Amino acid sequence: MTVRVRAAVFLVAGSTLAVMLLWALGGLPAFGAFHGAYGLALDRVSVPERHITDVVTAVNFDYRGFDTLGEEFILFVSVVGVGVVLRGRGDAGDRDKQQDRDDGSAHRPRIKTSDAVRLFGVGLVSITIGFGVYVCTHGQVSPGGGFQGGVVLATAPIVVYLSVDAKTFVRIAPEPLVKAAEALGAAAFVVVGIAGLVTGAPFLSNVLPLGESGSVFSAGTIFVLNLAVGVAVAAGFVSLLLTFLAETLARRLERAEEP
Repeated sequence: MTVRVRAAVFLVAGSTLAVMLLWALGGLPAFGAFHGAYGLALDRVSVPERHITDVVTAVNFDYRGFDTLGEEFILFVSVVGVGVVLRGRGDAGDRDKQQDRDDGSAHRPRIKTSDAVRLFGVGLVSITIGFGVYVCTHGQVSPGGGFQGGVVLATAPIVVYLSVDAKTFVRIAPEPLVKAAEALGAAAFVVVGIAGLVTGAPFLSNVLPLGESGSVFSAGTIFVLNLAVGVAVAAGFVSLLLTFLAETLARRLERAEEP
């Protein structure tokens, strides 16, 4: 396909998309208008039925928990897909060797970070982990939950990578452990769902004691599901970074070995 043909296809597709977006925006209700009967009903019943003060989390992990199960496995499958596509670029066992051999002869030399950056990174890691755990465990009380908290937790080893080096990042986040954590988090969601079937209720029914509204340990299975999703999401994003890191080191090593 020539450049002219690609440009023509882009113009047609882009123009069509722009027209559709403008049409959709023109049909939006006035600012502040709300006609969601479903949302109003959940806002009315979520606290007495589930002892939860965050209605969004109640929807995600209870009233529409089966949808969230699908979303979690979309991330799981996406991470697996990236690994399959890039599997030929080396595994976790090759990364240390690749990092050791990347001695600056590639196009971009290795630059050692300063002591100030390393110290700041160490302090930032502890704060990030604490905040990530807080977000994961308080989704039933305040805005947050496993998805948001998992992303925050995943940034902790990324900070290590940015403030120290790739080798340290791989050592604190070994690939077998990361993959096991991701699988465990995804499996825990399913196990909670099966627990409902064991008690004679539908799949993913909230079968644990609901506790007191406003308490961290309230909302029954919602608390457990937030933890499971937090582990799966954090491990999933770290696994993605490990895969991309292996690809980057492999390509850099190839460039360094070119005559």
